[in-house]
Amino acid sequence: MHNFETVLTLLVGVTFLALVARRLAIPTPAVLLAGGVLVALLPGLPAVQFDPQLVFLVFVPPLLFRASLLASYRDVRANVRPILLLGVGHVLFATLAVAAVTGSFSLSAATGRFLVVGAGGIAVGLAVAWLLAAVRRHIHDPEVENTISLLTGYAAFLPAERLGVSGILAVVATGLYLGRVGPRFVAADTRVQNVGMWDVVVFVLEGLIFIITGLALRPIVAGWSGPFARELVSGVVLVSLTIIVARFVWVFPAAYVPRFLSARVRQRDPYPPWQLPAVVSWAGLRGGESLVLAAAIPTLTAAGTPFPGRDLIIAITFAVILVTLLGQGFTLAPLLRWLDVRETGEDERREEIAARIEASEAALARLEELATESWMHPDALSHTRDHYRLRTRHLQGHADGVVDGPIEAKSIAQLRLARELLAVERRQLIRLRDNGAIGDAVMRRIQRELDYEELLLHHE
Repeated sequence: MHNFETVLTLLVGVTFLALVARRLAIPTPAVLLAGGVLVALLPGLPAVQFDPQLVFLVFVPPLLFRASLLASYRDVRANVRPILLLGVGHVLFATLAVAAVTGSFSLSAATGRFLVVGAGGIAVGLAVAWLLAAVRRHIHDPEVENTISLLTGYAAFLPAERLGVSGILAVVATGLYLGRVGPRFVAADTRVQNVGMWDVVVFVLEGLIFIITGLALRPIVAGWSGPFARELVSGVVLVSLTIIVARFVWVFPAAYVPRFLSARVRQRDPYPPWQLPAVVSWAGLRGGESLVLAAAIPTLTAAGTPFPGRDLIIAITFAVILVTLLGQGFTLAPLLRWLDVRETGEDERREEIAARIEASEAALARLEELATESWMHPDALSHTRDHYRLRTRHLQGHADGVVDGPIEAKSIAQLRLARELLAVERRQLIRLRDNGAIGDAVMRRIQRELDYEELLLHHE
């Protein structure tokens, strides 16, 4: 019962901190990190112990699966070289650099093990993804499908770990595969429900990471002594400087050396201006995933003795995140302005408009094919044709840069009118429910339809 109350209290704290962050327009992770510091230092709070492996298992698979599910296969394939250089090369390089300043490290043994474990994890992930896709093709039940979606990360992670290969890469491979093939068989109602479900799950898990780590730090803070404090400060300084410098040392050569050595690479992807590698180098922020990895360190070794340096590792990890998230995070926007680096999103906007135009034109073409069908009603045909023609002209105007013409004015008027009428319908529904003319179930059913219409208007 005590642990249940603790979890509920943590959820309330996460919700409050997120609300504060959004009201003050401050990045939510920064406020959650500050909350973790308060939890660690505030007197009177309980010192709660969590099973390290359980913490890792609860947090990592779902968060990683969701991120992988939303990743673009096209973008991953187009940027495979920088992804490998940063995701694999930089990780190994930074690990080696930190171990030069803090201990010992065998690069050859780690590299060989990494390749075997990584390839095995990818294979397991793809096998799990193929099996789940085959099952879900024969299911249309939003609650069942989204429960499967919530458990998919674990379905990939656990078998991979049991086989001694990378559970992390298994989850990533599963997410990428299902993100690619899922739109072919996932129904609209399942997809709408899925978005809301995952938004809540990710919000809760990411928030709890910082608060739970703060609780884990309480006994560590309480046991601070002079030698421990000195070792912590020196460790934080060394590790923070090393990971920041190592990223610069790796990113700039990784950006320019492949282009210098290969004319083919240089022709396909010219030299970037120096400002871009500078921003990428400075953007190496650490977040909740580092906390989970640190918290997953077992409390005891295989021999049953306390794991050496575990408290120090957790404390250093938390402090390094504090340095990078607050130090680098809050200076990133000024750095972008100073270097005059801007992301306009123009390419993605043009791509979206072009896709909408093609989809509307495909619908118009199909409409003309159906015009002679015996079941087609003339009024339905005329109304639908006018709707799609107006949408296509509206989108074509945006594509041509014309956003204040008569078509645009008509579209804006229609959107505003639709919103006004939806508001009236909602008020009337509630009035009917309050008067007893309809029941709550009927109100909710009609209200859900109006909600879908409003969401569609919002996107338009």
